[in-house]
Amino acid sequence: MKRLLLGLALLAVALGANRTWSTAGEKDDKDKGWVQIFNGKDIFNGSKVDGWKVYKDEPGDWSVKDGILVGKGPKRSHLYSERGDFENFHYRIEAKISDKGNSGQYFRTQFPDKARYPAGYEAQINSTHTDPVRTGSLYGFVKVTDMLVKPDTWFTQEVIADGNHIIILVNGKKVVDYVDEKNTYKKGHFAIQQHEPPAGVKESIIMIKKIEVKELPAK
Repeated sequence: MKRLLLGLALLAVALGANRTWSTAGEKDDKDKGWVQIFNGKDIFNGSKVDGWKVYKDEPGDWSVKDGILVGKGPKRSHLYSERGDFENFHYRIEAKISDKGNSGQYFRTQFPDKARYPAGYEAQINSTHTDPVRTGSLYGFVKVTDMLVKPDTWFTQEVIADGNHIIILVNGKKVVDYVDEKNTYKKGHFAIQQHEPPAGVKESIIMIKKIEVKELPAK
């Protein structure tokens, strides 16, 4: 019996040497290379998340609650990645915006030296704010006016920036495919915007469940 068990074990090893075994924890090839850049945990002084920072004169109200990044309030603020040399990448978030709220998924963005909207590309996040530029837009370049996502609803927004070619997808659907002939912004930070609400609305609330990036080769 021992000899039989040993023989079966050796056979299993031999078969396994020529086979790739999949497990529940393995990811498909399409999921490889992604790096989580928000860990869902750390918060310091109410305004700094691990790996992210704010401009000192516009700290806003940022917090992490139950693993979700929350930016809220009546005033403008932007949360920037500490790293500022992102160039070519696939950058996606899972987010939710409040009714009348407004936010943005910035990329190749410059950290400011004074209070202002930062220089950089912005994939808009806005369902019902008075600004007619809606979620999925490449702000200032390609305008989407249809409401693709209802307020207070989780969705994914993806940005693929490869040289001057920029693609934006909302819930997997391509809504922007644009070539910036001027190559306006070449590299920079990522940032999440907390935009002020319209008049008569107490606050805008942006909630982020996931932020991740897959970097692409430099051109």
